[in-house]
Amino acid sequence: MPAVVLVGAQWGDEGKGKATDVLGSRVDYVVKFNGGNNAGHTVVIGDEKYALHLLPSGILSPGVTPVIANGVVIDIGVLFGELDALEARGVDTSALLISNAAHIIAPYARTLDNVTERFLGKRKIGTTGRGIGPAYADKINRLGIRMGDLFDESVLRDKIEGSLEQKNHLLVKVYNRRAITVDEVAEELLMYRDRVAPMVTDTSLVLNAALDRGETVLFEGGQATMLDVDHGTYPFVTSSNATAGGACTGSGVGPARIDSVIGVVKAYTTRVGEGPMPTELLDADGERLRDVGHEFGTTTGRPRRCGWYDAVIARYASRVNGLTDFVLTKLDVLTGFEKIPVCVAYDVNGVRYQDLPQDQAAFAAAVPVYEEFEGWTEDISGAREFSDLPDAAQKYVLALEEISGCRISTIGVGPGREENIVRHDLLHARGE
Repeated sequence: MPAVVLVGAQWGDEGKGKATDVLGSRVDYVVKFNGGNNAGHTVVIGDEKYALHLLPSGILSPGVTPVIANGVVIDIGVLFGELDALEARGVDTSALLISNAAHIIAPYARTLDNVTERFLGKRKIGTTGRGIGPAYADKINRLGIRMGDLFDESVLRDKIEGSLEQKNHLLVKVYNRRAITVDEVAEELLMYRDRVAPMVTDTSLVLNAALDRGETVLFEGGQATMLDVDHGTYPFVTSSNATAGGACTGSGVGPARIDSVIGVVKAYTTRVGEGPMPTELLDADGERLRDVGHEFGTTTGRPRRCGWYDAVIARYASRVNGLTDFVLTKLDVLTGFEKIPVCVAYDVNGVRYQDLPQDQAAFAAAVPVYEEFEGWTEDISGAREFSDLPDAAQKYVLALEEISGCRISTIGVGPGREENIVRHDLLHARGE
């Protein structure tokens, strides 16, 4: 049975939660390997709508073991807020496992995130202010606090003290904020210790043992390719590796064990936060995509920037992730458009780019080169076979497949769990 990585192929919000949920009944483990509570998944099951932020989408699938792996940064208060909300709705969350090596978002990380972003002014990144970046910075600077540290109070206090020695100078002398004490941080973190203890384990060991037994493991990426700290539109990115390689470093499972890599891509493009977006629409079409697609952040509620499908981005995502399949979501949102443009290349100061410019200034100056496709007016939400789609919709999907560099295996035609067209089985081994 396969180990499958599922990542966003644009700037996030592509529908990864739904794609994970569709596979949920056929997998044994769903693993969140990067990010924190700075991005959300929305999953619709029947008449119920679930907004997840830190938890893996697999927590909604009975029989699936959800895992928060070592590459994630965890706000423990948010974690238990989500768990309590799901339990109140009758969802069993008792199977959740958390890596003892996952880093904790300390209270001072949230403080620093907000004051730093305001300090940047026009150069702001557009963070969610939830402490994600500072927590990852502490991790890299070897000042971080890990989940396993909760169970040795002397170690925990020593680490908090070491981190605050630096941060209080910044808070007081640069940002004109009050100093934070070791006691208040330790008190906040330790209040969760007993409750979280049964969940914390060596998840790398657990996952590798599951693969040894022939069980199926799905690795679910937070954020998306264009927000990856190495491969995204830097500096307007997240603080972790949201591409497929991050599944290995973020979980402790080696790359030779990965069988397939699925990229989730919308039938159009959205982005939240600052930074360039070549196909962005600042007109009635952009407003229509936002309204019909309900394009508002699951975590922040912020309106998403909307634009036409960008095949340059899709080809780039296919390459850097080694994609074996695309899941195309929200095709139904395009119903009713007379013409549907697709960006097939960029024009940068008179030079045509088929591939993504690596120079930040060039990407910021990119003007999309469009190819237009005929739209359709028929309601496609009931389609379950590719042949059920109108001819124009079929031609649109086939054109995206050809110019995006990877086959489209599943097509979303509505928000519900069952509103999909499956062209190829996503749980195939590489090369099948």
